[in-house]
Amino acid sequence: MKSKTKCIVNIFLFAGIVAIVAAIVLPQFAAYRGGGSNHVYTPSHLEVEFRPTYAKFNTEAYNYLPENPFLKAKQNPLSTFAIDVDTASYSNIRRFIRDGQMPPKDAVRIEEMINYFTYNYPTPSTDKPFSVRTEVANCPWQENHKLLSLALKGKELAEGKRPPSNLVFLLDVSGSMNSPYKLPLLKRAMKLLVHELGDDDRVAIVVYAGAAGLVLPSTTSTDNNKREILYALENLQAGGSTHGSRGIQLAYQTAERNFIKSGTNRVILATDGDFNVGITNHGELVRLIEDKAETGVFLTVLGFGTGNLKDSTMEYLADKGNGNYGYIDSIREARKVLVEQMTGTLVTIAKDVKIQVEFNPTEVSAYRLIGYENRSLRSEDFNDDKKDAGEIGAGHTVTALYEVVPTGEKLELPGVDPLKYQKTSTMPTTADELLTIKLRYKEPEGDSSELMAVVVKDGHSAFENASNDFRFASAVAAFGMLLRDSPNKGRATYEDVIQLARSAMDHDEQGYRSEFINLVRHAKDMARM
Repeated sequence: MKSKTKCIVNIFLFAGIVAIVAAIVLPQFAAYRGGGSNHVYTPSHLEVEFRPTYAKFNTEAYNYLPENPFLKAKQNPLSTFAIDVDTASYSNIRRFIRDGQMPPKDAVRIEEMINYFTYNYPTPSTDKPFSVRTEVANCPWQENHKLLSLALKGKELAEGKRPPSNLVFLLDVSGSMNSPYKLPLLKRAMKLLVHELGDDDRVAIVVYAGAAGLVLPSTTSTDNNKREILYALENLQAGGSTHGSRGIQLAYQTAERNFIKSGTNRVILATDGDFNVGITNHGELVRLIEDKAETGVFLTVLGFGTGNLKDSTMEYLADKGNGNYGYIDSIREARKVLVEQMTGTLVTIAKDVKIQVEFNPTEVSAYRLIGYENRSLRSEDFNDDKKDAGEIGAGHTVTALYEVVPTGEKLELPGVDPLKYQKTSTMPTTADELLTIKLRYKEPEGDSSELMAVVVKDGHSAFENASNDFRFASAVAAFGMLLRDSPNKGRATYEDVIQLARSAMDHDEQGYRSEFINLVRHAKDMARM
């Protein structure tokens, strides 16, 4: 009897403890979820959606990304880098902030944040594949410095003029993809793309998990065949370990067997990037992707999900495959990448695009390239046509920003002793020239590069008089520096970023700039806490 009484008492004690814990935890969870309301993101609702992270263990991987330093123009007159049209960093940062976390510093690649947005740059008026526009104004976070914008705009393709596409969907169906924001979102995203394809386009589907398989042979995307393609996508299920290298080999073989001359030939890899089984030699995988890019089969990489995102691997593979890297965190982002910007995602108009800037030391004391840390090149690489660089898709806009310190402005930088065996150049310089920009690019099927050059002068423009695109790009750059806690952020604050962006809202049909402002507001609130 005593034993039975003791058991009943224990049950009541346990129930009391559970009730107390629930009373404490549930209101906090409800507050985190917005008071229990269904806070869903749609294009007409520009608040940022918050949701809990589903991963139990976080094994996400980001490469260490040291920030570009200021360099003295006399000792380092040349700055050389490859252009980059990847946008993954911005949508990944958005995912972190939406989940109530500040992103890791190395997840913040400022050039990808800037290039996530489209800008109203002039279209090419010549036979060149892209236009070049420059703008100089005072720097908003360092009033004694200048900010230089170097902007490219790829030529648009007229409606109906997109070349036929030979696409191979390489889809990760391993066990790690078994999550609401992975395989289910992946299938919905690829269906959006299929609906945009025409009768001359072809689609094949390769999957990989414990083994690789051809789910759908290359099939023309006519109205009748689209049902078959969509059915194959819908029936995909996640399970097994990841064998990415074998899947990539099969995908490239499939693309080569159905190669379209003068068309778009591309493997689209969709994964969380968790290549954890089967890749015994990472170098061989990279060489395979580089070799296939040389034959005209390019690679696009789309990242999905949280918890084990291998960002560094996916970005690297896309770069080596003459392609682009995007992160899909929502069906709206899938629509942006695969529908709104489909032509730019699929059709390359210029490859191996390299930029070299020569600064005039009589006008420029020092400079710093903002972002592009993992796209830097040696000075000698600029004239080397064997050196791989970045690609521009049809209609893409690309922006690079330099922070420039005018001659006479004080900036403490480490220096080197005067050189004993080098003569000081006596070549005349034009005093009103800040710098000269040179660009090299190849046609998509070409082997030799073309050269373009632009001279930039300082018009002594105030920041308030700069274009809206210039001011918005500077707001995005300042936001990136705040997220990285950059030593070069100067006097920038989250509120400054909001005000800068709000002043540059002249064209925002899709609401991405408005979304950016709300994202900064949430980051500002988290920074306070």
